[in-house]
Amino acid sequence: MAGFNGPEHYVPLKSALLPLRFERRADGDYFVANIVGDIIRLTESELSKLIEGDVIPGDGLYERAYSAHLIAPPDEKAKLQLLALRLRSRYEFLSQSTALHIFVVTLRCEHSCPYCQVSRQNTDKQLFDMSQDTAEKALAIALQSPTQRLKIEFQGGEPLLNFELIKWIVCRAKELARPLSKVVDFVIASNLALLDDDILAFCKTHDILLSTSLDGPADLHNKNRPRPGGNSHELAVRGIKRAQEYLGRDCVGALMTTSESSLPRARDIIDAYLELDLDGIFLRPLSPYGFAVKTKWIRKYDARRWLSFYEEGLEYILDINRTGRRFPEFYAGLILQRMLTDQPTSYVDLRSPAGAGLGALIYNYDGRIFASDEGRMLAEMDDDAFELGHVDRDTFRSILLSDRLLELVGRSLTQTAPACSDCAFEAHCGADPVYHHATQGDVLGIKPISEFCARQKGVMTLLLDKLMNNPDDAKILRSWVRH
Repeated sequence: MAGFNGPEHYVPLKSALLPLRFERRADGDYFVANIVGDIIRLTESELSKLIEGDVIPGDGLYERAYSAHLIAPPDEKAKLQLLALRLRSRYEFLSQSTALHIFVVTLRCEHSCPYCQVSRQNTDKQLFDMSQDTAEKALAIALQSPTQRLKIEFQGGEPLLNFELIKWIVCRAKELARPLSKVVDFVIASNLALLDDDILAFCKTHDILLSTSLDGPADLHNKNRPRPGGNSHELAVRGIKRAQEYLGRDCVGALMTTSESSLPRARDIIDAYLELDLDGIFLRPLSPYGFAVKTKWIRKYDARRWLSFYEEGLEYILDINRTGRRFPEFYAGLILQRMLTDQPTSYVDLRSPAGAGLGALIYNYDGRIFASDEGRMLAEMDDDAFELGHVDRDTFRSILLSDRLLELVGRSLTQTAPACSDCAFEAHCGADPVYHHATQGDVLGIKPISEFCARQKGVMTLLLDKLMNNPDDAKILRSWVRH
């Protein structure tokens, strides 16, 4: 049996290759990333030289790769230790307890949005409203979370249709939190059509924030979000203005959803937000749940068409910022925070393992508990894959240690997922197991055919190109990052 050659037969390594991932661009170049997501752009020949170890100090490529933590001298441990510290910082959210608790106080809604994700109801109040008993048990579970600051978000349907229960929950939550030295924040996600002075006064007294939907100018919003009388835009705008005046400009925000009718109207939609002096916009695609599936609206455009809409919108938003008005695109801000800092993200859709259960728990009107808001939307479509328990029989501990949640968390690691583990964007992306279960029947998902994956890569490539090639745009984009 032949032995090994002696040391004289081997060339000493000039540098050690650190963990890296790469993504081929359409122009033939590559994005090359280290394990925490620092990315540089290399040509194919440069990448080949880097991988083969054909780099030496002074050749330019060595310095670029060294600065990006892609290589190190063979005996240098400092870079690995630094990467380990940065990776630990990025995953700090794993040591934090579930802080967001969503209470679905009713499924009833007076709107009939054809893309509605939650399969709203407009019938029997007794069937689709959360009871006080269910709310009491849900509160007990939420307050068992070890975190000292919780957020309770009220959703529906239209939660203001069950405002009496919201008032009871707010007061009861504060009463129960006080001896535990916990702080509870509150948000109501509403279309604002039912907003009145009494509701505003209660929100002001208890520091409740409002979140609403605004899909653009009147004709587009009314088409996307019909209601009896055809005046959903009028009521939404009136509600936003009243809330801004009564509660403060920073106490009300809005979200848009991109329908097929929205695609050619990016500028009109953004102008609608500017006219209301809102502090930014989130250009959000349709989600494959509820009536968006039943009405087939989800099939009316694909990731490619949405990315064209997004790019047009981002260019217009950058133009607005160049005039001196700060107006971020919020999703870009979330992605950029992942790219440019090592802060753990609070946005559960960009977490790996997934934020389902760990980042948020959802208490349905009927007492069922879900790992995510999208998970309870699937349940309304007779798919209970993300149901974790029930307020009548579970505790916070039993939910967090349930086999179903542990399996979900374990299967949502992008670091070990096919097509994710070697992707240059992995450090900045999320798993979104509910989306992939809904669209492909598997929480892991086949990423090469995933619309989620296509959108993520498209947005990140667009942002990287601007950061690397346009100093003026890069300055604006960096200003959107919270430090």
